[in-house]
Amino acid sequence: MLKFAQTVAYWTSVPVAALLCLADAALAASFNLQEATVDSIQAGLSSGAVTCTEITQLYLNRIDAYDDQGPALNAIITTNPNALSLAAELDAAYAAAGPVGDLHCVPVVLKDNYDTVDMPTTAGALALEGFFTGEDAFQVARLRQAGALILAKANLSEFAFSFTSTSSLGGTTVNPYDTIRNAGGSSGGTGAAIAANFGVLGFGTDTGGSIRVPSSFNSLVGVRPTIGLSSRSGIVPLALTQDVGGPMTRTVKDAALALNATVGFDPDDPATAGSIGQIPADYTAFLDANGLQGAKIGVVRELFGLDSNPESAKTTAVINEAIAALVALGADVEEVTIPNLAEILSFPSLSSFEFKRDLNNYLAARPTPPSGVRTLEDIIESGLFLEDFAGAYISRNNRPAPETDPDYLQIITERPALTQSALLTALTGLDALIYPSVASPPNILGQGLASGAGNRLSPFSGFPAITVPAGFTAEGLPVGLEFLGRAYDEPTLLKLTYAFEQGTGFRQPPASTPRLAGETIPEPSASFALLVVAAGGWLILYQKTPRLPS
Repeated sequence: MLKFAQTVAYWTSVPVAALLCLADAALAASFNLQEATVDSIQAGLSSGAVTCTEITQLYLNRIDAYDDQGPALNAIITTNPNALSLAAELDAAYAAAGPVGDLHCVPVVLKDNYDTVDMPTTAGALALEGFFTGEDAFQVARLRQAGALILAKANLSEFAFSFTSTSSLGGTTVNPYDTIRNAGGSSGGTGAAIAANFGVLGFGTDTGGSIRVPSSFNSLVGVRPTIGLSSRSGIVPLALTQDVGGPMTRTVKDAALALNATVGFDPDDPATAGSIGQIPADYTAFLDANGLQGAKIGVVRELFGLDSNPESAKTTAVINEAIAALVALGADVEEVTIPNLAEILSFPSLSSFEFKRDLNNYLAARPTPPSGVRTLEDIIESGLFLEDFAGAYISRNNRPAPETDPDYLQIITERPALTQSALLTALTGLDALIYPSVASPPNILGQGLASGAGNRLSPFSGFPAITVPAGFTAEGLPVGLEFLGRAYDEPTLLKLTYAFEQGTGFRQPPASTPRLAGETIPEPSASFALLVVAAGGWLILYQKTPRLPS
């Protein structure tokens, strides 16, 4: 009888254990925090492998482990004090009626120049420390409506001024791929945070390269959308003629999903009237792994770094390999020139002309910050700013109103038409133009950066551009490849960059911020114990049960 019971136990426990192990494996495969995506978050929630509260805690753990400790990336200015309570609300909503939206419980890291109702908005400046604007930026409100969880606000170059993310409030953000190097700017805090997996979706702003430079330096996808596709309402401005806000993500699909949630008309941003009739129902519908087959792409060699610069030569070598990959994936690639390129690049950015006007208008429409500042002049008088930028602030404050400045009027009259005409000529018969997102790899902090000039074409024209990971230098430093297209043709750029991403798989997480304990869910559990019991039972039976003759 005992032998019979042992036999029954054995033949019952083995298949049960096997099935449970398979179930656990399926759940674990459905959610692994490292390099998590919107899809993997949704899969983990729907399978029951993980809750929103657990996901949120895991991301808070990563920020705690790696932002001020470990490699000390210094990417985050503020974490949302309500993060776990918001997660609990999302869990309750999910249990009652399913996901709130397509981004249910997706953790978002915002550059700290996006207004948020539940966290201060500082632009990195001590002058705006503790500044609650009382509302969400348009894009932030849209993210919340889609179910996203606004987890943290990221460091930046103060008031988005430069390609190094240093601010009086947040210090300097470092690159997770090499912590003595630049994370880029001005959205470098967002770039480092998303590269290190402090969140799934990041949002930055771009006036002259500030999404694309840090995305390139952190092996991310960065989207500078067409001016007018996404609202700038509720974003601290630098120069509204050139400003955009957009996603910074680890995958092209996540960038497309982020666009789905945030684009569209906003009466508080008149430029978005141009988006009416231009927005597809779903940007992910254009993602095609074979999207490069038959695509026609123009390489703009004039936007590559100088061969005489050893750092630029490293980037050029990576980009040349990326171009070879495009050809192998079916693209027809040819070298092209942009008419009047030297003249286009001779124009300055408009931040020196528009910053005072646009910032003063932004502050006038909001409550008074704790410091009492209401204008750029007040900020200068307060001394609560990055000392290195003092000259830049003073010179901008001393400028006349841009509408009365003949130099400004000439730029806004001549530059857009010249740039758009030249780019459309270069794009004739082509789907996109490509060039290095930055002409050299991430620089050692304190040393010079050969940024190149390609970053100017999108803001000068208003046309969209997407940077995508193109590989790494021999030293392991990320390089980005930028695709530029026609106004509102984000669908084509997403198709091309998705096919390139899927065909190459260049993105790799930084070694400095490895997986923490518990980030694969669930951990081996009851099924593993049952399998051990079953194995033990099998050994007992094997040893004690008489062998039948063959």
